[in-house]
Amino acid sequence: MNAKTELPKREQISEADTWDLSGLYTSTQAWEEEFKQLETSEKEYAKFRGTLSEGPEKIQACLEFDAQCMRTLDRVYTYSHLRNDEDKTHNKHQELYERAVGLATRLSQARSFIDSELMSITNIDENLNDECLQPYKLHLEKILRFREHTLSENEEALLAASADMARAARDGFDMLDNADLQLGTAKDSNGNDVAITQGSFQSILQSYDRELRRNAFDSFYSAYASHQYTYSALLAGSVKKDLFYARARKYESPREQALFSENIPAAVYDNLIESVHNNLQPLYKYFSIRKRLLELDELHIYDCAVPLVKDLKWDMSYESAVETIEAALQPLGKEYVSELKKGLLEERWADRYESANKRSGAYSSGCYDSNPFILMNYRADNINSLYTLIHEAGHSMHSRYSRRNQPYLYADYTIFVAEVASTFNEALLTRYLLDSASDEKMKIYLICREIDNFRGTLYRQTMFAEFEHKIHSSAVAGEPLTVDYFKKVYKELLTLYFGNEVILNESLSLECFRIPHFYFSFYVYKYATGISAAYALAERTVEGGESELNDYLNFLRSGGSQYPIQALQNAGVDMTSPRPVDAALNKFSELVNQLEKLTSRKTS
Repeated sequence: MNAKTELPKREQISEADTWDLSGLYTSTQAWEEEFKQLETSEKEYAKFRGTLSEGPEKIQACLEFDAQCMRTLDRVYTYSHLRNDEDKTHNKHQELYERAVGLATRLSQARSFIDSELMSITNIDENLNDECLQPYKLHLEKILRFREHTLSENEEALLAASADMARAARDGFDMLDNADLQLGTAKDSNGNDVAITQGSFQSILQSYDRELRRNAFDSFYSAYASHQYTYSALLAGSVKKDLFYARARKYESPREQALFSENIPAAVYDNLIESVHNNLQPLYKYFSIRKRLLELDELHIYDCAVPLVKDLKWDMSYESAVETIEAALQPLGKEYVSELKKGLLEERWADRYESANKRSGAYSSGCYDSNPFILMNYRADNINSLYTLIHEAGHSMHSRYSRRNQPYLYADYTIFVAEVASTFNEALLTRYLLDSASDEKMKIYLICREIDNFRGTLYRQTMFAEFEHKIHSSAVAGEPLTVDYFKKVYKELLTLYFGNEVILNESLSLECFRIPHFYFSFYVYKYATGISAAYALAERTVEGGESELNDYLNFLRSGGSQYPIQALQNAGVDMTSPRPVDAALNKFSELVNQLEKLTSRKTS
């Protein structure tokens, strides 16, 4: 039987366990009415075209209109994407979502003249000091930073109109990877066939049945091998898309464009890779410990996710998870904790449990005019659900503090800092659980989990970032992006990051074709910098006093009112220096040493 048919349907889920979207729209009809009003606004942009040079008042009027349209679009889009994710087979909700995406593209085209027209005003710098533009000054300064990368009005309109087409490689990857790709089955040690899906693969790799892990690994990557040329073409198409937009906007490379958008110095990216390269020995040591504890002659990739602690029972209801989160986050103060608890339990921020055709995974969403919303697929028997909930709660509270303390234009924080608050919460949870653990097995488990979190977020995402930089650099140089090229670059990185302790199966070079983040270029490095900043801030907040706590909470409140590097510096962490990354890597090394000490007698 297909596992999906065993899941409850959406209408069978208790309302208390679902998110409450009534604060956005009380009904689909209400959404339709606002959607239609927004459609009429699309044509109203034309009345501002060609008027911005007439004075500050004209600029103010245009920016007010634009902000109101974008704020309404946020509501329209948020509601439609949340409804669509409740049940991916619900045709009506899928239709709402596609209409919202289409409207967003049309509005982007309709408003595309604004930036180029502002930049063509010869006395725009004088206008910035006008009283009526003071609420927009930083917003305008951010726009004017892009002056040399902004094209003519017609060219901007053309680029805006290309947005749907630019999604082709990413959409193709999504459909191939999630719908068309057949991953087959794998036999376990008893000869039973186990179905492999994208969702179950990681769970299978955590099984203690090594024959199942090996067979699943082989079957999984044989599916990618049979489609490797299509995956390669899609990835190459995405890289070429990035290169096209970078060159169209007069950047030297796609990486320069990505970093410029958040005002991130290239040294941040390069320092990250250099620091990780200089601290690979503790990672190799961890693989050696894992090999010893699993009593293996050879450690393969499919052996690297197996829990080193067996028979650890975990049973925590959603409600108990919220109580645990409340206890873990006490260092953030009564106001933060009580508001979060109320949102998770009473105000129905979270869509708690898995149901038929619901989107997998988890995320935090919402908009300026709504509560935060958290998509969960919570499982009481999996500690990862607790960590996922506190992680997404960190995002939600960051958004909550930002929206409450900033006007609409400055409420959205950038992606560079987006993972800081969520990972900060995870760090506090691990501290709390370790302090509470009386059982040695639980301590070992938590240390291993923390090690694997660093390994997956700091080391692995840096490897991904290095791969992205290499393949985009090759595209800039005009080198062909072929299957063999992608696999060669990726294998070289695997060899560097795994060392001699892990046997690298040849098929693992195909892993580069299954990473969805590669279709959102130069995103992954932010996970690595984010965890580094988060742990530095968590240490500073816990060990400090009221001043340090206020620095962190003010960081949450700052939203997009500062550039991310400045916001983190004000909170007490300088990401232009390698020190935060080095400190996180030192923390990883300490954890590995703790694991070695706790487990040394197991094989002595």
